[in-house]
Amino acid sequence: MPLVDRADSVLVVVDAQPGFVADTPRGEATVLSITWLCGMAARIGVPVVAVEEGPQREGHTDARVLARLREGTPVIEKPTFGLCGCGAAVEAVRATGRSTAVITGFETDVCVAQSAIELLDLGFRAVVVEDAAYTTSDREHELGMARMTAAGVERNHVKGLVFEWLRDVDYAIEIFSGAEDLARRLLGATALRLRTEGLRVLMPERLPAGDGGIAYGQAAVAAVTAP
Repeated sequence: MPLVDRADSVLVVVDAQPGFVADTPRGEATVLSITWLCGMAARIGVPVVAVEEGPQREGHTDARVLARLREGTPVIEKPTFGLCGCGAAVEAVRATGRSTAVITGFETDVCVAQSAIELLDLGFRAVVVEDAAYTTSDREHELGMARMTAAGVERNHVKGLVFEWLRDVDYAIEIFSGAEDLARRLLGATALRLRTEGLRVLMPERLPAGDGGIAYGQAAVAAVTAP
């Protein structure tokens, strides 16, 4: 499959609502990934369409996600699990003029899967961002991913997708240099995911990671070993 083109992409956020977010580190990390991805989409001109199921019952789209959406972004209530059962949602996606639907949200094996497969059936290229989607368990998440893959939906992940969108090194540097807050959100989401795997996560606090920390360490060693 070709790389995902930002000029042809519409980001679809499915049911990122409190009632569907499992009370687990993995669910919280998924919301943070969706939030970060929406912020990046806003920076690089990728339109977003969000849908909700029963907001009176499940709550509205997470406030952190909403805060990253551009003014005027459609947030549409749908009566069906898949968004294509809602004419207004389909029209909103089509109105973007984009033919690649990049799908995120909850729950992987129900609303996300049905939305992705239906969009594919309507002629869209459908790409699901597997670390920006989740359900009530890892097992059900993988079953949902397998169902979509079997139907022809493409799998991608947040980092891979964003760098396909950016494509050009200088452009990526320009975008990331003004997105420190987004980078912090991604780092936090990554740390949460690692903790769910039982790993102890160590984060830099007093010194920067990378070359800055190495340089400080070299200077410290030189200070105590120099003749």
